[in-house]
Amino acid sequence: MNQPNTSVQHQGPHAEPAAADQMSTAETLTSIFMEPGRVFESFRERPRFIVAALITLAAVIAYQMLFMQRIGYENIVRARIEASPRAADMDPAQKEQVIQMQSRPVFKLLGPVIAVVGFFVVLAVGAGLYLLGSMMLAKAMGYWQALSVWAYASYPPTIIMMLLSIVVLFIKSPEDIDVMKAQGGLVRANLGFLVDGTANPVLATAVGALDLFAFYGLFLAALGLRKAGRLSSESAWMIVLVVWVIGLVLRLAAAAILKFPMA
Repeated sequence: MNQPNTSVQHQGPHAEPAAADQMSTAETLTSIFMEPGRVFESFRERPRFIVAALITLAAVIAYQMLFMQRIGYENIVRARIEASPRAADMDPAQKEQVIQMQSRPVFKLLGPVIAVVGFFVVLAVGAGLYLLGSMMLAKAMGYWQALSVWAYASYPPTIIMMLLSIVVLFIKSPEDIDVMKAQGGLVRANLGFLVDGTANPVLATAVGALDLFAFYGLFLAALGLRKAGRLSSESAWMIVLVVWVIGLVLRLAAAAILKFPMA
């Protein structure tokens, strides 16, 4: 009579950590597209954000530089001046003077510098808000985990949008590109194109915020807080949506003051 196999394998206190905890940086950068939960779980023991943040920033800068080269910097400046509410108070000579002044190399370099500074400010502040939200719910999540969640939640949607925008940039004729709407990317998954941003900057900002790429990032952020911060799904979504609403309110206020849509 055969004896049943009663042997059971037990994991002792010195068992190997889960595979998710052993992911390399290269693995996290690729797996975030297919296995985001596993990537975010790995941040419990080993948070990381620098490489993902730098790649995201590089993609944004690359698109902006290619856009500038394709459209022409002076044409971009001219479009900005024409869209400005102050343009109505300028005569043609004044407009040309402002355009020539803002077309100087120093202003051309200022754009990427502002983009870099703004990127890291948003990264640091956004992660701080995620951390604050988790602390208010009495959950233990470090700032590095919060930074990792923000960086990796932003990484996939930004990379996809920028790559698609670069492709479209070289497919479309420069004359067919709306300079003001395309500066943040040519591929948008919202109904912002139905609103005249010059006439209705606040409405254009609000409609543009309801974007599928933005929702993809919100989904990743909520998943990241749930996995890395050990939050419940409800708590994670509450934090993410509150932070998103705060950002939207600030953008709407800026659009109302500057009379310019904030993409």
